[in-house]
Amino acid sequence: MAMALCLFKYAPTSLCSSLFSSTKIPNSHPFSFSTFSSSSSSSSYSTVLATPTFTWNDILNISQSSTSIQQQHQHPSSYLQGFFHKVQLCNRGSEKQSEFLPFVIEGQVVGFIHNGFAEYLKGFGDVFIFPKDKSNGSPFGNCVSLHPRLKTYEERTSAVGYVVERLGEERIPGIRNELYPVTSSFGAPIFFSLERAAAPYFGIKVYGIHMNGYVELDRQKHLWIAKRSSTKPTYPGMLDHLVAGGLPHGIDCHENVVKECEEEAGIPRSISIKAIPVGAVSYMDIDEYRYKRDVLFCYDLKLPESFVPKNEDGEVDSFKLIPVVQVAEVIRKTQFFKPNCSLVIIDFLFRHGYINPECFGYLDLLRSLRIGDCS
Repeated sequence: MAMALCLFKYAPTSLCSSLFSSTKIPNSHPFSFSTFSSSSSSSSYSTVLATPTFTWNDILNISQSSTSIQQQHQHPSSYLQGFFHKVQLCNRGSEKQSEFLPFVIEGQVVGFIHNGFAEYLKGFGDVFIFPKDKSNGSPFGNCVSLHPRLKTYEERTSAVGYVVERLGEERIPGIRNELYPVTSSFGAPIFFSLERAAAPYFGIKVYGIHMNGYVELDRQKHLWIAKRSSTKPTYPGMLDHLVAGGLPHGIDCHENVVKECEEEAGIPRSISIKAIPVGAVSYMDIDEYRYKRDVLFCYDLKLPESFVPKNEDGEVDSFKLIPVVQVAEVIRKTQFFKPNCSLVIIDFLFRHGYINPECFGYLDLLRSLRIGDCS
């Protein structure tokens, strides 16, 4: 039976090349991660982290110490383990879904609210109601909904915004005064807009854009990688994409890419409009009262060799241009990247031929990039 050996190759570049024998992933469930467990605790990846202390030299030293061919011969089935673990970090807590109530508006499920957080909302009876049966033809049973007097977008946005303001930083830390649309799926009607920091507490779908900015040097692709500012309220000091951001209300994906390109990397519109949409990844993460249901639209932008990014909004500490094969090793071996960035870069590795079908676990890893409700 053939089994995959995964190697780095530089022209053409590939993470997986030699074929040995095939075997079956020893998990009955396609998205089970028990076989790819790690001693690292995923609980360390809550939204707010202590600032990491690694440097670019640390990153380059790790990325250049590739797995030896002998070790890959001895453990061919574990080569993708590091990638699977990064997917796991973005998809925790599925066993806790029963602790959440559907958040229903006009017969559509727009989110999920933890029973504990729902107790806070019960103090705002003129905004939230809590149906306990399938009355009025509703198929949802116990759920959370908005008071029927709140009929318009403006009324709902204002009323829920008032609740978020009253709950304050104690219940919803990191309030940014940035609104996200509340909808059942991408492109569906928007029922109201919600403070960005409150999104996981209401379990709404959140959409974002992530852009891989790459350069080709000597027939090798290199990715521009950002190191987040140490003053960022979320994931300070961690590695990030050249450009990434949430999709707020009132702007489409491509215009958001162009806007974020200018703000985060100083990329002029004449270049950023060439960014190519290449798909999406999704994940579902439950952490205490927070239920993240995120969909990230992925973009690729080939940049001129002479381009050097410059941050304009103070959210990035520095940038580094790193060969893709070395970026892959950083993802495989460390937790230096903001977790959801790893998913987008793994997707890049698939699309650009750095992971071949002969790699053990190829299809399972590919499917795992869209575990969340990608709608």
